[in-house]
Amino acid sequence: MPSHDTPRDTGAAAGDGPGAATGTTSDVQAATGTAADTPTGAGGRSNTTTKGGRARSSTTTTAGRPRGGVPVGSGRRSRVVAAGFLLPALVLLGALVVYPIGYSVQRSFFDSSGSSFVGLDNYLALVTDDSLRTAARNNVVWLVFAPVVATALGLIFAVLTERVRWGTAFKLVVFMPMAISMLAAGIIFRLVYEQDPDRGVANAVWVGVHDTFAESSVFPRARPLPVHPLEPAGGGAFVTKEPVRAGEPVRLPLIGVAPDRMPEGARPARAPEAAPGAPDTITGTAWLDFTRGGGGRQNAVDPAELGLAGLRIEAVRDGTVVARATAAADGSFTLPADRADGAVLRLPASNFREQYNGVEWLGPQLVTPAVIGAYVWMWAGFAMVLIGAGLAAVPRELLEAARVDGADEWQVFRRITVPLLAPVLAVVLVTLMINVLKVFDLVFVIAPGSAQDDANVLALQLYRSSFGTDADLGIGSAIAVLLLLLVVPVMIVNIRRLRREARR
Repeated sequence: MPSHDTPRDTGAAAGDGPGAATGTTSDVQAATGTAADTPTGAGGRSNTTTKGGRARSSTTTTAGRPRGGVPVGSGRRSRVVAAGFLLPALVLLGALVVYPIGYSVQRSFFDSSGSSFVGLDNYLALVTDDSLRTAARNNVVWLVFAPVVATALGLIFAVLTERVRWGTAFKLVVFMPMAISMLAAGIIFRLVYEQDPDRGVANAVWVGVHDTFAESSVFPRARPLPVHPLEPAGGGAFVTKEPVRAGEPVRLPLIGVAPDRMPEGARPARAPEAAPGAPDTITGTAWLDFTRGGGGRQNAVDPAELGLAGLRIEAVRDGTVVARATAAADGSFTLPADRADGAVLRLPASNFREQYNGVEWLGPQLVTPAVIGAYVWMWAGFAMVLIGAGLAAVPRELLEAARVDGADEWQVFRRITVPLLAPVLAVVLVTLMINVLKVFDLVFVIAPGSAQDDANVLALQLYRSSFGTDADLGIGSAIAVLLLLLVVPVMIVNIRRLRREARR
């Protein structure tokens, strides 16, 4: 039989944890300490138990009301409200991102019509097709050079503009291309890379520098007629058919030069005649044997015909040049008879070679570097602004301490500035790498049709395969999936890096 001397409570023992029962005091509590029941309001009480000198308390609750007085359903309602706010964004994300990705993956396993399942054939075509291999190879070139060059230029600009008074204006000029669309930039650089030096800025500068250090031709494509007293001498030069003699005037007529392309200052040609009172010279005239509108005579100087001003003439005997002369504005020239008598006159090839027209920027060999140059022109300002913001946060006392310790500016830049800017440089580099994988419009606009296959990239090939004359949506979808697979690793690396930075 139960003892009447032992007190007994009706209920389970109260504990410390969140699952404690309501309104009980156990025999153990009574044995190890004192329990004081303090009312907490309707339907609950606060139990305070002293054990080993420390006070412990638990709050009793009534059904449907957890400790702290917060209703049980409030957490569920907050989640519903949060889901309601996120729902529009999730719907747009699914409609514009998730669904297209899923459909592209599915479509990549079907043929061009979408009716027959072809498995991995479309992906195998990416490896076997020449144009696709060229696009993949060019994408690797873009991925290696474009982000690195743009980031390096941005770093250099950001560091150097800190030391000049007009640095803000320079940054504005460098960043300004970011306000231009890719299409407009492509049109601009299509004109910059124009082959004709009179239209293309790049070749105008290049030709100007070249002609400064190299002798330019005077009359490109000029040549004699068969009835003229000149004949080819090989290598683009011409020689007289007969040796020249003192006292006999020499005629050197040429054709093949447009009158409007004649040198500035050219005057009407003077008919050759022996110089009176100068038997020790050989005289002659070199002129353009062409009369505008016709009616001129061959091998004779007509009034409307111009002298070949600046034409270089050499007297050659036994393969050795014994005398030289240059035609005057009216085409006349003189040679010393003691050296030129009995020699043949030669018009060297330097008179007639093609004028230097610069570099074929948009040819098969240089079209990809040329387009990358346009991309760097646009995005170097973006890199400069981000790196400049990071540079402004670099502690100046570290730089000054390094200079006090004897480090020169290059050592400060290489050992302090660059390591401190490493997180910013990583952000810029990864952003540009993702952007490069999507480049399309610059290549499409700048590269001419004859060189577009050589400048092809995956994004351009995606457009050509999906919307070209021989459209194959299966191949296009496979290229889209490949681009996604190339971008995802870069994004994962960037996200992990951002999380590491956030934990710091």
